[in-house]
Amino acid sequence: MTTLPPQEAVQATNLHYELPAELFGIYLDGRLKYSSGLFTDECTDLDQAQTRKLHFVAHQLGLTGGEQLLDIGCGWGSLILFMAQEYGCNATGVTPSRPQAEYIRTQAEKAGVSQLITLEVGSFTDVEPRGPFDAATMLGSIVHMPNRSAVLRRVYGLLRHGGSLYLSESCFRDHATYEEFSRRPGTKHVTEGIFGFADMVPLSVLVEAVESARFSLTALADLTAHYHRTIDEWQRRLEAGRDRVELVAPGMSEPLIRYLQTANAGWGYTTKHYALSAVKSRMRRTGA
Repeated sequence: MTTLPPQEAVQATNLHYELPAELFGIYLDGRLKYSSGLFTDECTDLDQAQTRKLHFVAHQLGLTGGEQLLDIGCGWGSLILFMAQEYGCNATGVTPSRPQAEYIRTQAEKAGVSQLITLEVGSFTDVEPRGPFDAATMLGSIVHMPNRSAVLRRVYGLLRHGGSLYLSESCFRDHATYEEFSRRPGTKHVTEGIFGFADMVPLSVLVEAVESARFSLTALADLTAHYHRTIDEWQRRLEAGRDRVELVAPGMSEPLIRYLQTANAGWGYTTKHYALSAVKSRMRRTGA
């Protein structure tokens, strides 16, 4: 497995996430949500799918309104802004990218939820979020973290008893596939060329890390088909907006399109995408 030091992983990954928000606006949905949507039928568009996915995350976490929420790797703020607006959550986002943090602050002000949004800028291993939290989310972020077990143990410590975790990630199908495909040029273009650092592992590795952090698994959903369609939409928008991409970020259209083509080529064959839910709980011991 990849053993890049945590700070170097953060710096490498930041090269992608510090690109202008305008670039991501060309191919993502209106919320700039950079993860899988959830499609109901053929008529569902990307914005509807991403809104439905955010409600799905809220349901998996058991949110009813007003919770303290921690989003680790909050991207352009789609989840924390949504949970603040729709559920009245006090949402804390962690991002290593200052441009993302500034974008989120601006959007929070526009939406009138600045008082509900807290931002921690830096690596999750270095910042000090003010818990305890009722729920934590990690949508496609743990792949960028070299020591996933230590990260999940820290998340566990920041949650109240009974607190919930939602984690979604793209995974290799199994260990044999990981060994065969993780170092191939197409994979390295995605994990190193685009993201700077990413270690996409089999689901069993993530489950072991979650369980070793003392979480109890509560649900597992296969969202592979939904991510395939999401990336189809991203690629279609990128190709249609190629000229705009070159104006905003010269030279990025070709590597981004190749990244999306590579990602979609593997779904179901070498890779899957899962949503995992867990809770911080402990079984009571009972006497004989």
